[in-house]
Amino acid sequence: MADEDTLSLRFHGAAGTVTGSCMEFQLGGRHLLVDCGMFQGSRSLEALNHGSFDFDIDKIDAVVLTHAHIDHCGLLPKLVAQGWKGKIWCTQATSDLLEYMLGDAGRIQESEAERHNRRRDRAGEERFVPIYTAEDALKAWRMSEPVEREEWFEPVPGFRARLWNAGHILGSASVELMVGGVHILCSGDLGPEHKAFHPDPEAPAQLDYVICESTYGDRARQKLTMAQRRSQLEREIKDAIARGGNLVIPTFALERTQELLLDIARLADANRIPNVPVFVDSPLASRATKVFAAHADELEDICGDDIFHHPAIHYVEDVKESMRINTLSGAIIMAASGMCEAGRIRHHLKHNLHRRESTVLFVGFQAQGTLGRVILEGAKRVRISGEDINVRAQIRRIDSYSAHADRDELLAWIAARRPIAGSLFLSHGESEAIASLKAQVEKDDPKLRVIKPQIGEVYALGAGEPARRTQTGRLDLEQMAGTDWQNEYADFVSNLKAHLGKIRDEKARKQALGDMRRVLDSYNEARERQKRRHAPGDNDQV
Repeated sequence: MADEDTLSLRFHGAAGTVTGSCMEFQLGGRHLLVDCGMFQGSRSLEALNHGSFDFDIDKIDAVVLTHAHIDHCGLLPKLVAQGWKGKIWCTQATSDLLEYMLGDAGRIQESEAERHNRRRDRAGEERFVPIYTAEDALKAWRMSEPVEREEWFEPVPGFRARLWNAGHILGSASVELMVGGVHILCSGDLGPEHKAFHPDPEAPAQLDYVICESTYGDRARQKLTMAQRRSQLEREIKDAIARGGNLVIPTFALERTQELLLDIARLADANRIPNVPVFVDSPLASRATKVFAAHADELEDICGDDIFHHPAIHYVEDVKESMRINTLSGAIIMAASGMCEAGRIRHHLKHNLHRRESTVLFVGFQAQGTLGRVILEGAKRVRISGEDINVRAQIRRIDSYSAHADRDELLAWIAARRPIAGSLFLSHGESEAIASLKAQVEKDDPKLRVIKPQIGEVYALGAGEPARRTQTGRLDLEQMAGTDWQNEYADFVSNLKAHLGKIRDEKARKQALGDMRRVLDSYNEARERQKRRHAPGDNDQV
């Protein structure tokens, strides 16, 4: 880190990537984290969750949390499991959601470890250990310290903080900091204008530094009213049910599920969609929905009625009941995770992707390297839990349910923060999105220094002056944000049989397999030759 007498900022995640949000501010021996999130995406990127923290946990005095999505809070239990005992400052709604979000994440870690250890191809290998347990997760939740929005508090001596509505999900906040005379704003994830449930984002202006998310920095979405959005969903539901199969919606348990339920209930009440059962097959979504109901008086668009307990909506808890859904046709099935990386959605995709009469509707962002992104980009075959699945279902997408501001909304939010005396950091986005947003910001405000940080970079921050980089980051991590060799392997294996089937001659088919083996052997032989060249010779002195 930089000199202890100089305020410094280090990026531990969500820099050149969309996930793993974590920033460390340090001054005078005091250290504050804003978020401590989990990496999601390719297997190489997710492997970072298992490694050591790039900071000394004993030096972290407190955490300020922007919201309860796992890519912002998912490594808090790991912090606690390693002995950290500080406070996690957040809004009351975020604290309420953490009980379920972190508890579910802990159970997933335990079940994934158990599944890996049962696999026959891992026989004799070192046992797979979960990153943390459900007990660790609940300990982390109990360390949350709720505070009111727009009221100053001091999470660390000398660090004043204030939370502002970010309009992203229930409880989400932007974090304003005053540290050593330096004025900073961390956007967190920003919601779009006129989003269901929440007012538009708010935050102060006249800052030294702004750290802004860039998830949709390279695209502008069609602006729809709530009525138009419901009409769009109505068309998708009618078309899907008319095909005779199921409508499968991979959805995030928190916020996206509740927005869809709101619109489905309204459409059903108006007899605008067929009378079909709607299954919310996610225990986490059911629990999160209860938190929404408890905070109904804070939410817009509810109007006092309990839309979450509509007669058409069925909440599925039991695993056997979840499996029985796949004997049905003509149902709407909503299940997590939203990027199809875990949870019951993979079970439903296995049973519906190969059916021409079924439809898969994506309603949220799909990060590079995720199964959702692979399907959305047109894969003909995918690999799910060791099985190769043909993709014959209709694949559809609507962006009107995004919980993130688009390019134009991000530009407007940044403009409303001016003047920015020091620098603007663009984080939490894929490299193309950040580059596009950066170019437009610089065009609008040529004098503003715009920084595209990398994970591991450290910056010295001073009042009224541009940020100064004091330590370079890890450029190799940007490569992990996209597809990795395991994505390529899954695609190759899923399509291998089909490719071989196109070779009609049996002898030629065997020759193709032999050629592939020789290519792999040549890589191993080259590696062994390289090892021998670098090994000490008999006459070398040791």
